[in-house]
Amino acid sequence: MAGALGVKATPFTYAAHALGAAAAAMVLVWCIHFRGGLALEAVNKNLIFNVSPVLMLIGFIILGSEGIMVYKVFPGLSHDTAKLTHLILHAIAIVLGAVGIYCAFKFHNESGIANLYSLHSWLGIGAISLYGIQWIFGFVTFFFPGAAPDVRRGALPWHALFGLFVYVLTLATAELGFLEKMTFLQSSGLDKYGAEALLVNFTALVVVLFGAAVVVAAVAPAAKVEEPEGYAPIPVIG
Repeated sequence: MAGALGVKATPFTYAAHALGAAAAAMVLVWCIHFRGGLALEAVNKNLIFNVSPVLMLIGFIILGSEGIMVYKVFPGLSHDTAKLTHLILHAIAIVLGAVGIYCAFKFHNESGIANLYSLHSWLGIGAISLYGIQWIFGFVTFFFPGAAPDVRRGALPWHALFGLFVYVLTLATAELGFLEKMTFLQSSGLDKYGAEALLVNFTALVVVLFGAAVVVAAVAPAAKVEEPEGYAPIPVIG
């Protein structure tokens, strides 16, 4: 695995930040320039929908990624500070993700479109539900009231593993969302080789690369490795 190959997390955190910034800019260009803008209330219901991909990518996925990488981006932080930052970033990601889902439902309801009929929507509800369960488990076990040290030590590898599973699920859901939206737009006459179609496809590719960089950064050791408060490293089979 990454640690066994001598790969350090730092270069992958740099790559993730660059790719994340690119993905954020690209989705904003798509939703504002090509799709007409963002709104929570509008006669043009598409503006309400546009809030969803922006919040799901920037708020849910990118901010959530920062929460995952905080221990590797700032290895010099105290354990308690890094843990609190991790907790807060994921909480914000969940809230923004929930608002993004609300906007998708609002668009469907006000446009007379059925809800929860696609694999994208099923996985999306599943992903944010599992994300919330993961957050609650982490809060109760590692923050307040906090489990016994032996329990925390035993739960940490499973918390990290399940967190990466949920994260990969959110990435897969996003990719399905890009595909689904472009399929609808192209069936309505959007040029399959036009600027908008190419932008969305490249955005989806950048999100895949971004997610890969985040996962490698998460499993690779930081440049400075310390195990405070009796925590053992997460075992990686390689």
